[in-house]
Amino acid sequence: MTASVVEGAFRTCGRATAAWLRPYVSAYTGYRQDAGPPSVHQGVASAHLTFVLCLDGRVDILSNADPAKPAGSFTAAVGGLHGSPARIAQGDPQTGLQLRLTWRGARALLGVPAGELAGDTVDLHDLLSGRATTLLDRLASTEDWRARFDLLDTELAKLLRRGRGEVGVLPEVGYAWDRLAETGGNLRIEDLAREVGWSRRYLADRFRAETGLAPKAAARVIRFEGACDRLLAPDRPALARVAAEAGYVDQAHLSRDFRDLAGIPATAWLAERTGR
Repeated sequence: MTASVVEGAFRTCGRATAAWLRPYVSAYTGYRQDAGPPSVHQGVASAHLTFVLCLDGRVDILSNADPAKPAGSFTAAVGGLHGSPARIAQGDPQTGLQLRLTWRGARALLGVPAGELAGDTVDLHDLLSGRATTLLDRLASTEDWRARFDLLDTELAKLLRRGRGEVGVLPEVGYAWDRLAETGGNLRIEDLAREVGWSRRYLADRFRAETGLAPKAAARVIRFEGACDRLLAPDRPALARVAAEAGYVDQAHLSRDFRDLAGIPATAWLAERTGR
């Protein structure tokens, strides 16, 4: 099912991915950004990598979540997992597609562990070579969003067949991430390490190398992403209710996470995405 949203000068159209693709990409979003005054968008910390394909315009990264990583301008890029916001220039018109890529999808589709992309924005042309250009050209010549999403299904299936899937992923790391996701990030890392059968330090090292985040940081962004999804619900829930449902101690705890992970207050984040 394709859903459309109009957010002032920013319009989106999206759909969930098919079951066979969902372990690697959870959703597609098409977007169109009208020209506007120069501004800075905060790239919020998330439990998903961001895979962007520009049909016109470019993504201009002013600063990455990891300040040691260089800024850049891209027509196709993937942003790794990060625990602090990136800064992205806005103002120029842009049309494109954004994919919510899982850490498993980094290996399966791009051929690299998500840990190698952590805190950075990487040009997809470097990862996919000429296939990135071909994909952009085919998407740009396709007339509507539904057809573009169908084309993504076809092209991502090809990448999966060419790749090595999850070869190289330690099952303990996969189990640990899945447990954090199942609990909404509300699981003590000591208990998780005990379940896995590793020391907390060894779990942190192996988990970070594969995903780009330590388990504690992953739990934090998983909980935060859940809170953000709840805030976007049609019934417009109060921040205190969202904090309680997502497992925060209180509303102030969630507000601190917005400051640290989004770089802006919850009210500003919500207004940016919904106009309300």
